[in-house]
Amino acid sequence: MKLLNTTEIIIKKSRFIAYYYEMYSKEEATKILEILKNEHKKARHIPYAYILDNTAAKSDDKEPSGTSGMPIYQVLEQKNLKNRGIFIVRYFGGTKLGASGLTRAYREAAFKVIV
Repeated sequence: MKLLNTTEIIIKKSRFIAYYYEMYSKEEATKILEILKNEHKKARHIPYAYILDNTAAKSDDKEPSGTSGMPIYQVLEQKNLKNRGIFIVRYFGGTKLGASGLTRAYREAAFKVIV
């Protein structure tokens, strides 16, 4: 696994820190998640998506269903990126964004980190 880029966006005081990795196995995804959870102990959620040669996965990590993992996955798919993963650490800023706001925020962070 290799960290290719990282970026941060802030929406209504919520911080979205996106990490973009080159990776080749589910085990690497598990390791990345473990590292990020240790690094960001106070983060509320760490949704992610990845596409490998023979498999793909996504997780909302307790965000409302479909608001985070799917938009991240769609960015990878749209850009035709293989053996890549995007993990987004979210720190809640105190203002609820709603389902559409969350979807837009995760999509924006995912697009921004791969540029």
